[in-house]
Amino acid sequence: MLSRLSISNYALINSLQVNFHARLNTVTGETGAGKSIILGALGLILGNRADLSVLKEKDKKCVVEGLFKVSDYLLKTFFEIHDLDYDDLTILRREITPSGRSRAFINDTPVNLKTLGALGLKLIDIHSQHQNLELSNQKFQLQLVDSVAGTEHILAEYKAQFAKYKKAKKELEALEELAEKAKSDLDYYQFQYTQLEEAQLVENEQNDLEKELEQLNHSEEIKTALSDTVALLDNESFSVIQNIKNSHRSLQKISSYLNEAEDFATRIESVAIELSDIHHELELLAERVEFNPARIEEVNDRLNLLYSLQQKHHVASVAELVELRNDFDAKINKAVGYDDEIEVLKVNLQNEKLALEKLATQLSVARTKAFKTIENSVKSDLKQLGMTKGRLQTVHQILPECQADGKDEIAFLFSANPDSEPDEISKIASGGEMSRLMLAIKNLLRNSKALPTIVFDEIDTGVSGEIALKMGTIIKSFSANTQIINITHLPQIAAKGDAHFSVYKLEEKNKTYTSIKSLNAQERVEELAKMVGGDKLTETTIKAAEELLRI
Repeated sequence: MLSRLSISNYALINSLQVNFHARLNTVTGETGAGKSIILGALGLILGNRADLSVLKEKDKKCVVEGLFKVSDYLLKTFFEIHDLDYDDLTILRREITPSGRSRAFINDTPVNLKTLGALGLKLIDIHSQHQNLELSNQKFQLQLVDSVAGTEHILAEYKAQFAKYKKAKKELEALEELAEKAKSDLDYYQFQYTQLEEAQLVENEQNDLEKELEQLNHSEEIKTALSDTVALLDNESFSVIQNIKNSHRSLQKISSYLNEAEDFATRIESVAIELSDIHHELELLAERVEFNPARIEEVNDRLNLLYSLQQKHHVASVAELVELRNDFDAKINKAVGYDDEIEVLKVNLQNEKLALEKLATQLSVARTKAFKTIENSVKSDLKQLGMTKGRLQTVHQILPECQADGKDEIAFLFSANPDSEPDEISKIASGGEMSRLMLAIKNLLRNSKALPTIVFDEIDTGVSGEIALKMGTIIKSFSANTQIINITHLPQIAAKGDAHFSVYKLEEKNKTYTSIKSLNAQERVEELAKMVGGDKLTETTIKAAEELLRI
């Protein structure tokens, strides 16, 4: 319940404060007095956006503050979730600074507009003439059905499941796109892999081949050097090996006379053995070395293949070619393996869809049960408002695919007369009929969910006379358990208020201001009399006003 509203430096308002009654508050005033300005200021603490144009004095900040009694509205969880200090008397405040900065507070704790707006929606429902247009909006109609059907929990579960379903679908589509691209590249990967695989790459092969080629190209030089070395070690004219052996024998002869000779003899014997081994191995090596043009060509061909592959793939070694071959192999396997992954995701998507369909069915059943309640309740209220033949018809269709709010497409059709078929509300309802229809729907919503405070901004547009009296009675009944702030131009409805406020303009120092005041009993009679017969008060209009207050 909104207990107090304070506004400073907003549009035509310099400063005002109004304390509202807990039940029905009537707000009246001439056209252009500033009632919509006060509503605009109220909208700021409900999270609406604003700019510097709202500042009356451009060098001062605008402050709008609302004091709410929230003890009966089960809002402690909201405060806990948003880490806010809870108080039965909660203050919502909004500030707009001269620099254009907007600040919002809940119980003096800074909050963002989203949080402010979320709490505001739980505290106040502002109904304006613009909202009448929502009667033809299918989203509004579906929300109405959900409110009456009490689908809040199942709808929340459905939306969570819908998000999971959309995520699973997106993952599948992304994988299918990757698989399609991979398959389109598969021929390329396969060709490159086959070429590298057929090359039978060995990491150290290139170095070995390059060394071998160098030896083959110098085979004659190598063979000559080896042969010359073999000849120097042991030939008929001069044999190094034979001379060493002779040296060994000479030293052995004197070893019995010279102790050092035995040691030298042993060492020379080792040299002789080593040189004999070297001589033998060099002979074998010299025999193996030969000029081999066929092998040179073979090695050249192999190296040319390796060089061309490295140049083609912009790498510098066989090891990198091997890595590239393995990478192509992995891509081929992955491209082929996508099919298995896709099947897994398809099964998962199907399971998510089945779970979603099940929740959609539960939603549809609950919504369908609410149709008669809506139609009968609206029909009953319309009858009280003078539309004895008025009726609302619910048209329901199950959509082929799940949407964000279920599979239900719901439309309200309306007829005010028995001889006319129900049609879209916007096509068939007049302004007065629209107002009465919306009032009936608000009454229905009031009975199906808690609305702490309702603001009616000229909901009586298009009605008058006896119908206005009946509308006023229904609005009065609202206030039994809901605070109502009712802006009206009709005296029949204004007279129903438990408190009456008048919005007016005044001039001070050549400046125009909007303000509001609470009317006492006499002022209220005079205000109603002016609404009945104009600014000139007469005995007749005074009596009419007094009679309205007694009804």
